[in-house]
Amino acid sequence: NRMVGRAAPTRLLLRRCSSMSGKAKPSTPSDSSRPLRSQQWFDNPDNPGMTALYLERYLNFGLTREELQSGRPIIGIAQTGSDLSPCNRVHVDLASRLRDGIRDAGGLPLEFPCHPIQETGRRPTAALDRNLTYMALVEVLHGYPLDGVVLTTGCDKTTPALLMAAATADLPAIVSSGGPMLDGWWQGRLAGSGSVIWDSRRRLAAGEISQDEFFDRVCSSAPSAGHCNTMGTASTMNALAEALGMSLPGCASIPAPYRERAQMAYRTGKRAVGLVREDLRPSQILTRPAFLNAIKLNTAIGGSTNAPPHLQAIARHAGVALTIHDWQEYGFALPLLANVQPAGEYLCERFHRAGGVPAVMGELLAAGLLDGSPITVTGKSIAANLEGERSRDPAVIRTAAQPLRTEAGFRVLSGNLFDSALMKTSVISPDFTRRYLSTGSLRATAVVFEGPEDYHQRINSPDLSIDETSMLFIRNVGPIGFPGSAEVVNMQPPDALIAKGVQHLPTCGDGRQSGTSESPSILNASPEAVAGGGLAILRTGDAVVLNLADGTLNADISEGEIASRWATYVPPNTLNETPWQEVYRSTVGQLGTGGCMELACRYRQVARQLPRHNH
Repeated sequence: NRMVGRAAPTRLLLRRCSSMSGKAKPSTPSDSSRPLRSQQWFDNPDNPGMTALYLERYLNFGLTREELQSGRPIIGIAQTGSDLSPCNRVHVDLASRLRDGIRDAGGLPLEFPCHPIQETGRRPTAALDRNLTYMALVEVLHGYPLDGVVLTTGCDKTTPALLMAAATADLPAIVSSGGPMLDGWWQGRLAGSGSVIWDSRRRLAAGEISQDEFFDRVCSSAPSAGHCNTMGTASTMNALAEALGMSLPGCASIPAPYRERAQMAYRTGKRAVGLVREDLRPSQILTRPAFLNAIKLNTAIGGSTNAPPHLQAIARHAGVALTIHDWQEYGFALPLLANVQPAGEYLCERFHRAGGVPAVMGELLAAGLLDGSPITVTGKSIAANLEGERSRDPAVIRTAAQPLRTEAGFRVLSGNLFDSALMKTSVISPDFTRRYLSTGSLRATAVVFEGPEDYHQRINSPDLSIDETSMLFIRNVGPIGFPGSAEVVNMQPPDALIAKGVQHLPTCGDGRQSGTSESPSILNASPEAVAGGGLAILRTGDAVVLNLADGTLNADISEGEIASRWATYVPPNTLNETPWQEVYRSTVGQLGTGGCMELACRYRQVARQLPRHNH
């Protein structure tokens, strides 16, 4: 049996719920006579007193008893759009088309807000909000009269947060992506989200552009509503949601302003009702083969290094076995097909016109590199959904026979500094290879920073003597140390080196970096320094050895010296600035296992149990 976590003694004890096998169940025929979960609130003849109490307040904004007691599935719209979340703000308008689709299919829509997540607006990091949004949505799906839910996704962590909650609740659920912005342009050249920032920062440091031009270049990458128009974490995670089978085919890549985006929302609303009628749930879709397909797609699109902890988290909440090593075993040797920044040349608007996610998956399937059997929210298999889907523009989406790279997945590393870390091989440039990886092994001198503030304060200090033989390290920026794990590992070299043409130094840290970055950093190091990882005792001046062939990064210091340093190690003070930061730090796991709220991973399929009455 799948285990359901125990609540506190004064709360409802949840029953164990029966397991779903790792093999996806076929979709069941439509059955409009099946009792609906929401009827236990609004149409329960065995308890008219509570039925009346539940009904009366939901009538006060214009709903009728006829609607609430008609046997229509009630579909929640988990609204992530707001003025605080500009990447997802398009959903404020798209919700009307979701509602239209739900009603036309015979359902009743109820829209509710989710805790906001905005990657570029939230300090100290939006990573804090993923688990908070997850937890809040689980409570809604468990405790309110909903038969199914539409998950409105977009900005980086909204997608995994909502999918994690859908996996835990196991109500019929479907993803409705908001879509990327239109392609940005600056003086006749593509200006991609994030990518133009990292390039412009280096140009500013080298004295090539003014501060005013820096701002103009960066702002040119945001020409419309939508999330990042590069293959950063937002585009990656929406693509992986489609690969998992949790959104309709073609949903992920439609630009936010396109008419097709509103049309997709309408079809998604209609399909949400069908999922309830067919009783098709996430537990039947989120299987291990589906997750392995997502790993394979991530390689083919040059996806974000934030995808592993997010996909790990979704898998853990779904009760599916998935480890960090699966990313190398099933993803490393696959080809890069999408010529999209930061691993390529183009942006997501042209990627969509080239066929988007279905085209990439179609190319992988045609080459025998994808499993076509998993069931999706269409009720059909991946293979059925992809029939006839191939690239429409070979400049943007290549075939598997003519890829941009042949081995483009993540390299999983280990050593005496951490148990696991990732390196994104699809963004390793010829210049970086020539400087640091031409012999297959790199020996460098460590320069260690105690977080982003220390890095910004000292990176240009001549006392550090940073040169091309240096490797930059940053620690205390992981889930516990920062808290939340900050996107700071893609540290740029000192200004003087950039002026000499050195665009990247090898970097490593126990935090993350933006999915829009082209830096081939070693990141997501687990365990982090404050959780006992070896980065805690690394010192500036230590020799470090990177061997990609062996998948290792080690500090070249003796076992005796390591023991001596641990004996005198004093962990840094961690200051909690809010109640949630304290809760987060006390419950979070490491990036290598998804950065989950560990206690929450015990809970499975919680919406299959009806909670106690409230009066």
